[in-house]
Amino acid sequence: MSEQVLVLGGAGFIGSSLAIGLKQLHPCWQIICLDNLRRRGSELNLPRLKNLGIQFVHGDIRSPSDLDPSVLNVETIIDCSAEPSVLAGFTSPQYVLQTNLLGTINILELARQTQARLLFLSTSRVYPIATLKSLNSRELPTRFEIAPDQTIPGVSQLGISEDFPLQGYRSLYGTTKLASELLIEEYRQAYNLGAIINRCGVVTGPWQMGKVDQGVFVLWVAAHYFQKPLSYIGYGGLGKQVRDLLHVEDLLRLVDYQLENFSALDGEVLNVGGGACNSLSLVETTQLCEAITKKTTQIKPLPEGRPGDIPLFITDCSKVIEKTGWQPTINPEAALRDIYQWIFEHEEILSSVLQ
Repeated sequence: MSEQVLVLGGAGFIGSSLAIGLKQLHPCWQIICLDNLRRRGSELNLPRLKNLGIQFVHGDIRSPSDLDPSVLNVETIIDCSAEPSVLAGFTSPQYVLQTNLLGTINILELARQTQARLLFLSTSRVYPIATLKSLNSRELPTRFEIAPDQTIPGVSQLGISEDFPLQGYRSLYGTTKLASELLIEEYRQAYNLGAIINRCGVVTGPWQMGKVDQGVFVLWVAAHYFQKPLSYIGYGGLGKQVRDLLHVEDLLRLVDYQLENFSALDGEVLNVGGGACNSLSLVETTQLCEAITKKTTQIKPLPEGRPGDIPLFITDCSKVIEKTGWQPTINPEAALRDIYQWIFEHEEILSSVLQ
């Protein structure tokens, strides 16, 4: 069992949640979190890490000197360090490319030199935009739905599987993550590097600093809580676009299982999300937020879409369920209530970040 774990992006939402959760499950483990603290709100996680005895290193994966193998000589690396915004690829391409691609190269070199195994958090955004937009779908009163008749492989009413075609454009963010996956496989073969890749969908939960470009479910709860305006962007401004959501605690359970059974899963590329049973449209999210917060907020329809938007994505998790027995257990309503409770309990420190 691994007892020395480096979490990259360890002050971010997923990184800090995994680090804290693993430390609580395995108090004897030495866990180190490295982060550049670029994302606003990530500094709020530093006291949480310190309180559990998790070491924090202020560093940047773009800089090889910050990933010194003599200092960060660990047995396992969990990479949560990406710039996760699709929109950032259209506004800050250099940062996305350097963080998500050059950063992966530096991480792989660290893993090679220390012989550490790598758990890499990739993204469902590796699947091409135009192909996803071409899916046969149906419009229901509150959402879009995948139609039963499909001509593209790797898609069913369960969602998008790992067999979905990868040819086509997918945004700079998605491209950097797919390129990272390919580099990881090369390092596996050339240097006998142990690696597991999780293509994560929308992960949500407390301590996510939701913004318009990332963290939509926290954004929605927070906007209702603080009564700030929202927009239904694209697709006629009707709010029928759909995503499945995965509570970060469910992701933690999977990651813990993967670390315990790493050799059996080495080399796997796995779709990880909430699945069809844990999907919501924006309209349905609004309805839940109103019921949970007992508040309403102004929502403006903006019919024109944004670059990189897709109307419908649901993760088919059949492969990871078959190989691990893991399944999501926290449904969308429970996830949104958890987020609401977190905001309520920490309103003072969150008001300036989430508004």
